[in-house]
Amino acid sequence: MSSLCKEIVTLQLGHYSNFVGTHWWNLQDASLSEELGEINSDVAFREGRTIDGQVTYTPRLIAMDLKGSLQTLRQEGCLYSTNKESSTISWEGAITMHQESPVSKNPFLLDLDKLETGVLLAQDDFNNTDKAHGSGAFGADSVNRQLERVAKSYALEGSVRVWSDFLRIHLHPRTISVIHQYNHDGETHRLEAFGQGEPLLQGSLLEDLEDRLHFFIEECDNLQGFQVLCDLTNGFSGLGSKVTELLQDSYGGKGILTWGMVPVTHPNSTPMKDLYHVINTALGMVHMANHSSFFCPLTLRGGLGRRPGPPVAFPHLTYDPSLWYHSSSVLALTLDALTAPCRLRQNGVPVGQMADLLTGSGRKVVAAYGTVPLPMMQGTTLPDSLSSCADALPWKPLSSCPDGGGGQCYAQLLTLRGLDEQRLVSHAVPGPHAPSALHGLHSGEDVLASYISSFYPTGTLDMHLLSSPSKLTPPFPQIFSADLDEQGWLQSRYLPPGSVPPTVSSAPVLTCLQSSPALGPWLAELQRTVGALNIRRLAPSFLSQGPEMSEYQEALEQLRLLARCYRDDSKGAANFSSEDDDEDSDD
Repeated sequence: MSSLCKEIVTLQLGHYSNFVGTHWWNLQDASLSEELGEINSDVAFREGRTIDGQVTYTPRLIAMDLKGSLQTLRQEGCLYSTNKESSTISWEGAITMHQESPVSKNPFLLDLDKLETGVLLAQDDFNNTDKAHGSGAFGADSVNRQLERVAKSYALEGSVRVWSDFLRIHLHPRTISVIHQYNHDGETHRLEAFGQGEPLLQGSLLEDLEDRLHFFIEECDNLQGFQVLCDLTNGFSGLGSKVTELLQDSYGGKGILTWGMVPVTHPNSTPMKDLYHVINTALGMVHMANHSSFFCPLTLRGGLGRRPGPPVAFPHLTYDPSLWYHSSSVLALTLDALTAPCRLRQNGVPVGQMADLLTGSGRKVVAAYGTVPLPMMQGTTLPDSLSSCADALPWKPLSSCPDGGGGQCYAQLLTLRGLDEQRLVSHAVPGPHAPSALHGLHSGEDVLASYISSFYPTGTLDMHLLSSPSKLTPPFPQIFSADLDEQGWLQSRYLPPGSVPPTVSSAPVLTCLQSSPALGPWLAELQRTVGALNIRRLAPSFLSQGPEMSEYQEALEQLRLLARCYRDDSKGAANFSSEDDDEDSDD
């Protein structure tokens, strides 16, 4: 594909999706200073001007959340605010003043406030209006340098309550949409069920969403499609089903990549809420898969059922699975790599083509896997790293689907970030004494293809290798083990006890989007789990809010049929349990 920019509009639906999205946009913002870099930021960002003529560069984003979820963030932002002090209202009656204590800000937000008022920088440093270097209305280079110099490192684990507590960029006034019918906190008016979310997209909320979509889309020269991040375990799964249906109906032919976000834990959960979570997951998955080019769950949870296994553990990460601030940062870092192919400046893959590669024969659900970071010693190469993982793939499941395709795979899309050309191939003299066959190959693509084919000899394989890593700037949490250096490479020396480990500012990442027979049993197990529930007895309030019982049963049947699409024809039904065989015999 040429370097012509093909824009993407992003939608974030729900609080955890906004957690992941905030980290993702912070990662994009950190790379804005890279002129003519591998990633074309114009794909995701838009240029605008304030009423004073100041150039802005903001995400092409619509973010939905509930009442009370913004805390210190103004819904309309501050870039385009006007001076209203001159507007006075004449009133001669009595006046009663009610004063509320302002919501306290964490150290990161306080430093951002100082940056904007020029306390930490001269005003001239903020007046860089070159959009290639813009971060909101400010220079990304200046902001990055100041945050790194002033903040050293932020320990926000105890102070992050909502996603805006670590948002480092400005948003357009058309970005944030608040759903006032439901509360973010409290015991009442909570958006907990699929049936609550479905009917929301009508009336004023539908008109508001359509207006926001039209605003962002009409200024696009070559829209390639949409990226949707949607909470999967609460009522946003129902809203997301209707939003993706709207996108499909209104913008047919444009790609829709939908990511279903699932946190490892839910605050104040109960057995009944856990029941709702798994039902919402099943219904949301089948509906959003129907209306999207592909659907991919993203989670570090050990399973999507009621009794999940332990959270995903990475050898060189020390994240706390119970903290949304932590788990969302890992997912955002992998999502940055997973979505890189559709944002490349050269030889990119539009979202529609990404989906076409992975979704043959009705297989609309795909699974994600990732290695964060790719374990490499300083001075070693990709063949060295992969040959040390000859017995098992280095990645971990990011969709809770185990990598159990039995060596069979329909299609894969791999992205490797953070290795320059010198690290992609071995520089050892080839010959019979080479450490492995990988060391004799002459390109990074050949090395990666040869390695992957040793596990998956069949199926389509597409690869994208980027030399630039994701930049991990404040307030990205320091969730890395002490055996990594500043660039995310394994250190050959051990730190003395009591010494402070280095702050990791970048990391090599390997991700994979995969369609394989392993998804069949995984989807079938989810269908059986939900289908076995006596929902009228266990959760009667779920159906009282919709859907109808017939619609509920139809969705579970669609999920069962979706699972069957992943059967490996060469092995018949060997990948499925006898229960599936019994069901199929009744067809």
